[in-house]
Amino acid sequence: MTTDLAHAGLARADLGVAPAAPAHTASELLAVMSARLLREGQTVFAGVGIPLLAAILAQRTHAPGLTILFEGGVIGPFVEPGKLPPSTNEQRCTRRANMLVSITDVLLMLQRGYVDVGFMGGAQIDRYGNLNSSFIGDADAPKIRLPGTGGGNDIASLADMIVAMKHEKRRFVEKVDFVTSPGFLRGGSSRADAGLPAGGMFRVVTDLGILGFDPESRAMMVLALHPGVSAETIRAHTGFPLPVPDDVAVTEPPTAGELAILRELDPARLYTA
Repeated sequence: MTTDLAHAGLARADLGVAPAAPAHTASELLAVMSARLLREGQTVFAGVGIPLLAAILAQRTHAPGLTILFEGGVIGPFVEPGKLPPSTNEQRCTRRANMLVSITDVLLMLQRGYVDVGFMGGAQIDRYGNLNSSFIGDADAPKIRLPGTGGGNDIASLADMIVAMKHEKRRFVEKVDFVTSPGFLRGGSSRADAGLPAGGMFRVVTDLGILGFDPESRAMMVLALHPGVSAETIRAHTGFPLPVPDDVAVTEPPTAGELAILRELDPARLYTA
């Protein structure tokens, strides 16, 4: 899975120009930047909220042939503006959908390589893209219990992943407390050595920038910063060393058209506030 600066809405940094004040929320920024990473003809595993908004936005802008897949078995859901589903198992998702299959069939699609991209989330992510959505603290006496894996482990094991999350030091940690969904494990070839030759973490989209992974070490690195964000700022919000190139790109802000689509889809701002 590849991308280029022009398609992803990136430009080379011009550090001498002060950006205008943003006319969008952090959630809208995550949705727009995630949407720009998607491609025409792909099949995308999308959950509710930002992942679904990003996928629909991509469909309405540059990727009309994008296919959205829900874990609950809905392929090509029809989503009415203002009626975003609260769950991927919500029955309203089946109305006017392309196809309805069993959860088993969805997992078989993953195993057969028919899913290109999976949107993921978690409470913690480490430098190799491993995600934790199980618990915080010690396994025998966790401080916080989290929702768990659902189909996250299957998606992370078999497809390219995009993660959209807020960039905080408590989330970007040196080592996750538990690997719920595998990224590149310990880096290098460790993912393939563990029996996962396909897929892996593709991009991490945050409110500070867009992150990728070194092709050899598989360690996280900055690909682009959002306007007004410095290398020092993104490093200060990360709990491990984070390389930032001297010529790092800067993302193009969300356009009025992109924001209009998001606000039409979510007029009550349930997910984009």
